[in-house]
Amino acid sequence: MRYEGGVYRPPGEWQSYILQATVGCSYNKCTFCEAYKKKLYHVKPLSYVLDDIAMASVRYPNTETVFIADGDAIALPMDYLLTVLAALKDAFPHLRRITCYAGPISTMEKTAEQLKQLKENGLGRVYLGVESGDSELLKKVKKGVDAQGMLKAGLALKNAGFDLWVTVIAGLEGSGEGYKKNALLTAELLNAMAPQHISVMTYMATMGTEMYEDVMAGRFKMQTPREALLETRLLVEKLNLPGAHFTANHMSNYRPLKGTLGRDTDLFLCQIDEMLAQADRVKQRTIYRHG
Repeated sequence: MRYEGGVYRPPGEWQSYILQATVGCSYNKCTFCEAYKKKLYHVKPLSYVLDDIAMASVRYPNTETVFIADGDAIALPMDYLLTVLAALKDAFPHLRRITCYAGPISTMEKTAEQLKQLKENGLGRVYLGVESGDSELLKKVKKGVDAQGMLKAGLALKNAGFDLWVTVIAGLEGSGEGYKKNALLTAELLNAMAPQHISVMTYMATMGTEMYEDVMAGRFKMQTPREALLETRLLVEKLNLPGAHFTANHMSNYRPLKGTLGRDTDLFLCQIDEMLAQADRVKQRTIYRHG
Protein backbone atom coordinates (compact mmCIF):
# COMPACT_ATOMS: atom_id res chain seq x y z
CA MET A 1 0.00 0.00 0.00
CA ARG A 2 1.22 3.48 -0.85
CA TYR A 3 1.02 6.19 1.78
CA GLU A 4 1.99 9.83 1.38
CA GLY A 5 3.36 11.35 4.58
CA GLY A 6 2.36 10.30 8.06
CA VAL A 7 -0.97 8.54 8.37
CA TYR A 8 -3.27 9.33 11.30
CA ARG A 9 -6.23 7.31 12.54
CA PRO A 10 -8.39 7.18 15.69
CA PRO A 11 -6.97 5.04 18.50
CA GLY A 12 -9.83 2.57 18.14
CA GLU A 13 -8.81 1.84 14.56
CA TRP A 14 -5.42 0.39 15.46
CA GLN A 15 -6.34 -3.00 14.01
CA SER A 16 -7.98 -1.59 10.89
CA TYR A 17 -6.65 -1.58 7.37
CA ILE A 18 -5.86 2.09 6.68
CA LEU A 19 -6.83 3.09 3.14
CA GLN A 20 -5.46 6.51 2.19
CA ALA A 21 -7.89 8.07 -0.26
CA THR A 22 -7.09 11.72 0.47
CA VAL A 23 -3.77 13.20 1.46
CA GLY A 24 -4.13 15.71 4.27
CA CYS A 25 -7.24 17.52 5.48
CA SER A 26 -9.61 19.48 3.26
CA TYR A 27 -9.88 22.20 5.94
CA ASN A 28 -6.55 22.14 7.81
CA LYS A 29 -6.86 25.52 9.57
CA CYS A 30 -7.35 24.51 13.22
CA THR A 31 -4.79 26.31 15.36
CA PHE A 32 -4.19 23.36 17.70
CA CYS A 33 -3.76 20.58 15.11
CA GLU A 34 -0.41 19.67 13.60
CA ALA A 35 -1.45 16.42 11.92
CA TYR A 36 -1.68 17.59 8.32
CA LYS A 37 0.20 20.90 8.33
CA LYS A 38 3.01 19.49 6.17
CA LYS A 39 0.65 18.05 3.56
CA LEU A 40 -0.94 19.80 0.61
CA TYR A 41 -4.47 18.44 0.48
CA HIS A 42 -5.36 16.42 -2.57
CA VAL A 43 -7.50 13.47 -3.54
CA LYS A 44 -5.63 10.40 -4.70
CA PRO A 45 -6.49 9.12 -8.16
CA LEU A 46 -9.28 6.60 -7.84
CA SER A 47 -7.28 4.04 -9.82
CA TYR A 48 -4.50 4.19 -7.20
CA VAL A 49 -6.97 3.60 -4.38
CA LEU A 50 -8.62 0.68 -6.15
CA ASP A 51 -5.18 -0.84 -6.79
CA ASP A 52 -4.37 -0.48 -3.07
CA ILE A 53 -7.60 -2.26 -2.16
CA ALA A 54 -6.75 -5.08 -4.55
CA MET A 55 -3.27 -5.45 -3.05
CA ALA A 56 -4.65 -5.39 0.48
CA SER A 57 -7.21 -8.07 -0.35
CA VAL A 58 -4.33 -10.41 -1.16
CA ARG A 59 -2.17 -9.47 1.79
CA TYR A 60 -4.92 -9.05 4.38
CA PRO A 61 -7.77 -11.28 3.16
CA ASN A 62 -9.38 -11.53 6.61
CA THR A 63 -9.72 -7.78 7.10
CA GLU A 64 -12.76 -6.92 9.20
CA THR A 65 -12.45 -3.14 9.61
CA VAL A 66 -11.24 -0.40 7.28
CA PHE A 67 -10.49 3.23 8.07
CA ILE A 68 -10.53 5.58 5.06
CA ALA A 69 -7.84 8.23 5.58
CA ASP A 70 -6.70 11.00 5.73
CA GLY A 71 -8.29 13.74 7.77
CA ASP A 72 -11.71 14.28 6.23
CA ALA A 73 -12.73 11.50 3.85
CA ILE A 74 -16.38 12.54 4.03
CA ALA A 75 -15.33 15.43 1.76
CA LEU A 76 -14.69 13.06 -1.16
CA PRO A 77 -17.08 13.26 -4.12
CA MET A 78 -20.05 10.90 -3.89
CA ASP A 79 -19.19 8.84 -6.97
CA TYR A 80 -15.66 8.36 -5.67
CA LEU A 81 -16.80 7.34 -2.19
CA LEU A 82 -19.47 4.95 -3.46
CA THR A 83 -16.97 3.27 -5.79
CA VAL A 84 -14.49 2.82 -2.91
CA LEU A 85 -17.17 1.44 -0.58
CA ALA A 86 -18.28 -1.07 -3.20
CA ALA A 87 -14.69 -2.13 -3.89
CA LEU A 88 -14.03 -2.67 -0.18
CA LYS A 89 -17.10 -4.87 0.22
CA ASP A 90 -16.10 -6.93 -2.81
CA ALA A 91 -12.48 -7.27 -1.67
CA PHE A 92 -13.01 -8.34 1.95
CA PRO A 93 -15.59 -11.08 2.59
CA HIS A 94 -15.30 -10.69 6.38
CA LEU A 95 -15.68 -6.90 6.37
CA ARG A 96 -17.95 -5.66 9.15
CA ARG A 97 -17.12 -1.95 9.48
CA ILE A 98 -15.87 0.95 7.35
CA THR A 99 -15.07 4.24 9.08
CA CYS A 100 -13.62 7.70 8.41
CA TYR A 101 -13.12 11.17 9.84
CA ALA A 102 -15.82 13.73 9.05
CA GLY A 103 -15.26 17.47 9.22
CA PRO A 104 -18.26 19.65 10.11
CA ILE A 105 -18.02 21.79 6.98
CA SER A 106 -17.66 18.90 4.54
CA THR A 107 -20.44 17.03 6.34
CA MET A 108 -22.85 19.92 5.81
CA GLU A 109 -21.88 20.09 2.15
CA LYS A 110 -23.46 16.66 1.73
CA THR A 111 -27.25 16.45 1.56
CA ALA A 112 -29.23 14.32 3.98
CA GLU A 113 -29.94 11.93 1.11
CA GLN A 114 -26.25 11.64 0.24
CA LEU A 115 -25.27 10.90 3.84
CA LYS A 116 -27.95 8.20 4.05
CA GLN A 117 -26.71 6.74 0.77
CA LEU A 118 -23.19 6.48 2.18
CA LYS A 119 -24.54 4.72 5.26
CA GLU A 120 -26.61 2.33 3.16
CA ASN A 121 -23.55 1.51 1.07
CA GLY A 122 -21.37 0.49 3.96
CA LEU A 123 -19.88 3.53 5.70
CA GLY A 124 -20.80 2.68 9.26
CA ARG A 125 -18.94 4.89 11.71
CA VAL A 126 -17.72 8.48 11.44
CA TYR A 127 -15.45 10.42 13.78
CA LEU A 128 -16.29 14.11 14.30
CA GLY A 129 -13.90 16.50 16.04
CA VAL A 130 -16.31 18.62 18.08
CA GLU A 131 -13.52 19.99 20.37
CA SER A 132 -15.79 22.41 22.26
CA GLY A 133 -19.37 23.61 22.61
CA ASP A 134 -18.29 27.24 23.11
CA SER A 135 -18.80 29.23 19.89
CA GLU A 136 -16.28 31.88 20.93
CA LEU A 137 -13.64 29.24 21.57
CA LEU A 138 -14.39 27.43 18.31
CA LYS A 139 -13.85 30.72 16.49
CA LYS A 140 -10.62 31.36 18.39
CA VAL A 141 -9.15 28.00 17.38
CA LYS A 142 -10.42 28.46 13.79
CA LYS A 143 -12.60 25.39 13.72
CA GLY A 144 -14.67 26.88 10.90
CA VAL A 145 -18.11 26.54 12.52
CA ASP A 146 -19.82 27.75 15.68
CA ALA A 147 -21.56 25.50 18.20
CA GLN A 148 -24.81 25.48 16.23
CA GLY A 149 -22.94 24.55 13.07
CA MET A 150 -21.21 21.73 14.90
CA LEU A 151 -24.53 20.54 16.28
CA LYS A 152 -26.06 20.65 12.82
CA ALA A 153 -23.24 18.53 11.42
CA GLY A 154 -23.45 16.00 14.25
CA LEU A 155 -27.21 15.65 13.97
CA ALA A 156 -26.94 15.22 10.21
CA LEU A 157 -24.59 12.29 10.76
CA LYS A 158 -26.79 10.83 13.50
CA ASN A 159 -29.95 11.20 11.41
CA ALA A 160 -28.27 9.42 8.52
CA GLY A 161 -27.79 6.43 10.79
CA PHE A 162 -24.05 6.60 11.39
CA ASP A 163 -22.39 5.35 14.54
CA LEU A 164 -21.13 8.76 15.66
CA TRP A 165 -17.88 9.07 17.63
CA VAL A 166 -16.98 12.59 18.75
CA THR A 167 -13.87 14.02 20.35
CA VAL A 168 -13.58 17.04 22.62
CA ILE A 169 -10.46 18.73 23.98
CA ALA A 170 -10.21 19.93 27.55
CA GLY A 171 -7.85 22.83 28.09
CA LEU A 172 -8.41 24.76 24.86
CA GLU A 173 -9.49 27.74 26.97
CA GLY A 174 -6.17 27.80 28.82
CA SER A 175 -5.51 28.34 32.50
CA GLY A 176 -8.08 30.06 34.67
CA GLU A 177 -11.81 29.85 35.34
CA GLY A 178 -12.74 29.60 31.66
CA TYR A 179 -12.81 25.82 31.89
CA LYS A 180 -16.18 26.01 33.67
CA LYS A 181 -17.90 27.73 30.75
CA ASN A 182 -16.25 25.42 28.26
CA ALA A 183 -17.28 22.27 30.13
CA LEU A 184 -20.88 23.43 30.56
CA LEU A 185 -21.34 24.49 26.94
CA THR A 186 -19.66 21.35 25.65
CA ALA A 187 -21.90 19.16 27.79
CA GLU A 188 -24.94 21.08 26.51
CA LEU A 189 -23.87 20.54 22.90
CA LEU A 190 -23.14 16.85 23.37
CA ASN A 191 -26.43 16.25 25.20
CA ALA A 192 -28.25 17.76 22.22
CA MET A 193 -26.20 15.82 19.67
CA ALA A 194 -26.35 12.49 21.58
CA PRO A 195 -23.38 10.71 19.98
CA GLN A 196 -22.90 7.03 20.71
CA HIS A 197 -19.24 7.56 21.67
CA ILE A 198 -17.37 10.44 23.32
CA SER A 199 -13.61 10.74 23.72
CA VAL A 200 -12.00 13.50 25.77
CA MET A 201 -8.41 14.58 25.27
CA THR A 202 -6.45 17.26 27.12
CA TYR A 203 -4.78 20.00 25.11
CA MET A 204 -1.03 19.67 24.64
CA ALA A 205 0.98 22.27 22.74
CA THR A 206 2.11 20.62 19.52
CA MET A 207 5.05 21.91 17.53
CA GLY A 208 4.13 23.30 14.14
CA THR A 209 0.83 24.87 15.21
CA GLU A 210 -0.33 28.43 15.86
CA MET A 211 -1.23 27.59 19.45
CA TYR A 212 2.24 26.21 20.07
CA GLU A 213 3.69 29.56 19.03
CA ASP A 214 1.27 31.30 21.39
CA VAL A 215 2.39 29.05 24.25
CA MET A 216 6.05 29.67 23.51
CA ALA A 217 5.48 33.44 23.34
CA GLY A 218 3.52 33.48 26.59
CA ARG A 219 0.27 34.54 24.92
CA PHE A 220 -1.45 31.31 25.98
CA LYS A 221 -1.07 29.80 29.44
CA MET A 222 -1.59 26.07 29.63
CA GLN A 223 -4.04 24.56 32.08
CA THR A 224 -2.63 23.06 35.24
CA PRO A 225 -3.30 19.35 35.85
CA ARG A 226 -5.85 20.38 38.49
CA GLU A 227 -7.73 22.62 36.06
CA ALA A 228 -7.73 19.91 33.38
CA LEU A 229 -9.13 17.38 35.84
CA LEU A 230 -11.77 19.83 37.09
CA GLU A 231 -12.88 20.55 33.53
CA THR A 232 -13.18 16.86 32.74
CA ARG A 233 -15.05 16.27 35.98
CA LEU A 234 -17.57 19.02 35.29
CA LEU A 235 -18.10 17.73 31.76
CA VAL A 236 -18.72 14.18 32.99
CA GLU A 237 -21.06 15.44 35.71
CA LYS A 238 -23.20 17.41 33.24
CA LEU A 239 -23.39 14.80 30.47
CA ASN A 240 -26.84 13.21 30.38
CA LEU A 241 -26.27 10.44 27.87
CA PRO A 242 -26.84 7.10 29.61
CA GLY A 243 -25.50 4.25 27.54
CA ALA A 244 -22.98 6.33 25.58
CA HIS A 245 -19.45 4.95 25.43
CA PHE A 246 -17.00 7.34 27.13
CA THR A 247 -13.21 7.41 27.10
CA ALA A 248 -10.58 9.79 28.40
CA ASN A 249 -7.61 7.47 28.02
CA HIS A 250 -5.49 9.38 25.53
CA MET A 251 -1.82 9.95 26.39
CA SER A 252 -2.73 13.56 27.19
CA ASN A 253 -5.22 12.75 29.95
CA TYR A 254 -4.17 12.93 33.59
CA ARG A 255 -6.63 10.22 34.71
CA PRO A 256 -7.53 7.43 32.25
CA LEU A 257 -11.26 6.78 32.07
CA LYS A 258 -13.17 4.23 30.03
CA GLY A 259 -16.69 2.95 30.37
CA THR A 260 -20.35 3.78 29.86
CA LEU A 261 -22.08 6.98 30.89
CA GLY A 262 -24.85 6.48 33.40
CA ARG A 263 -23.64 3.12 34.59
CA ASP A 264 -20.08 4.33 35.25
CA THR A 265 -20.58 8.08 35.78
CA ASP A 266 -20.21 7.92 39.57
CA LEU A 267 -17.12 5.75 39.17
CA PHE A 268 -15.61 8.28 36.76
CA LEU A 269 -16.22 11.10 39.25
CA CYS A 270 -14.65 9.12 42.08
CA GLN A 271 -11.61 8.29 39.96
CA ILE A 272 -11.16 11.94 39.01
CA ASP A 273 -11.52 12.98 42.66
CA GLU A 274 -8.81 10.48 43.62
CA MET A 275 -6.52 12.07 41.05
CA LEU A 276 -7.45 15.59 42.15
CA ALA A 277 -6.22 14.72 45.64
CA GLN A 278 -2.71 14.43 44.24
CA ALA A 279 -3.00 16.81 41.29
CA ASP A 280 -0.58 19.36 42.77
CA ARG A 281 2.16 16.74 42.58
CA VAL A 282 1.45 15.81 38.96
CA LYS A 283 3.78 17.20 36.31
CA GLN A 284 2.08 19.42 33.76
CA ARG A 285 2.12 18.12 30.20
CA THR A 286 2.90 21.17 28.12
CA ILE A 287 4.66 20.21 24.91
CA TYR A 288 4.05 17.40 22.46
CA ARG A 289 6.73 16.97 19.84
CA HIS A 290 5.11 14.77 17.21
CA GLY A 291 7.24 11.88 16.00
